[in-house]
Amino acid sequence: MTTLSPTAAKRVFLILSTTRWLPVGFVVGIFTLVARERGLTVQQITLYMTAQGIMVFLLELPTSGFADALGRRPLLLVAGMVNIGAGVAFLFAHSFWQFALSAGLMGVYRALDSGPLEAWYVDTVHEREPGADVHRAMSAQGVLVGLGMGGGALVSGGLVAWHPFRDSSALLLPIQVFVALCVVHLVATSVLLRETPRSDDGMRARLADSVRETPVVVRDGIRLVTRNRVLAGLVAVELFWVIGMMAYETLMPLRLSDLLGSEARAGAWMGPAAAGGWALFSVGSWLGGRAADRFGLVPAAVLGRVLNGLGVVAMGLVLGPAALIAAYLVTYSLHGAASPAYMGLMHREASAKNRATILSLGSLVMQAGGAVTGPLLGLLAAQTSIATAMVVAGAISTVGFVCFLPAWRRGRSQPVEDLAVEDVEDPATA
Repeated sequence: MTTLSPTAAKRVFLILSTTRWLPVGFVVGIFTLVARERGLTVQQITLYMTAQGIMVFLLELPTSGFADALGRRPLLLVAGMVNIGAGVAFLFAHSFWQFALSAGLMGVYRALDSGPLEAWYVDTVHEREPGADVHRAMSAQGVLVGLGMGGGALVSGGLVAWHPFRDSSALLLPIQVFVALCVVHLVATSVLLRETPRSDDGMRARLADSVRETPVVVRDGIRLVTRNRVLAGLVAVELFWVIGMMAYETLMPLRLSDLLGSEARAGAWMGPAAAGGWALFSVGSWLGGRAADRFGLVPAAVLGRVLNGLGVVAMGLVLGPAALIAAYLVTYSLHGAASPAYMGLMHREASAKNRATILSLGSLVMQAGGAVTGPLLGLLAAQTSIATAMVVAGAISTVGFVCFLPAWRRGRSQPVEDLAVEDVEDPATA
């Protein structure tokens, strides 16, 4: 698929991971605060955000099928253009439906972007080293993502506090920077990522082939999940995890705003808080990789997910803004700690033919789960309090550890070296 060596592919993978996530750091919590500043209620905010989950639910598997059948690079380029459009739409959104449109475009982007870059890297490595585990690269990716997100968030908070353009909201400049950096990422993807076309035919012929192949790829991916209990459990983990994530990504800025009495003040606080969170995410990701080496992928993943959920509970129980941010920092470090082991387990269950599809199945469940539970958490917050909704979300997220039990049982009965991709890629043998 590519002539790059594993070392060169890893370098491209880490560079593009950084340029992809650096812009996101500038808007951590900002979209939510802008919507509230422009008059939306908590219930409306959690409801309009379901547009993102709905679009991912509708498009995740078809777009990942295109990635597996047509190629990773074309999907990533289209995704980059859609992301730019979503950022521009958020800048000019004022009503509920305009915010919903912006979130829908972001959902299209997430569906296109979910999986192809990782799939491209893993398949490149497996060309030279078949079946090699890649959790160390995923750990390094987590470190760089955390540093990029943290750096972007820190600068974002500074921009909000600076507020150089007094005739507009202090929250808008970070979104403008987000759009500009998304353009940089699109250019970097076009220049750095190289992939041999899946066939020698013209683009129209390859597209026609991908249309015919996509249903087969999607069908095989779904069949693999239904026949592979380990993979089914790993995918189900996302449903529990997203409930906790809704608390510390959507509800946390709103609760901070309530405690501080101003969306602009909350935006200025969110910058340093998110920067610290993503810095600790990097530390957690590094520790998660080391824990996976020492204790195994399943124990490391379980421990990280359970502690992450308990961190969300703590965020709901604290009483002041400083304590809320402290709990947020701990929770984000635990978020990073669970990711390398979890992604390593996911890659064990996939092959080159369906890797993007398998990764997208997890993202699909996460986004669909967020689309369903987000409005419910918003309703609970409106009827009780944001703090209560956060405690409930964290408690439910913690229960998701049971989904790792099939992987745990297989790991106890079969040595790790026997769990090669070739042993599980056929649904009939899983």
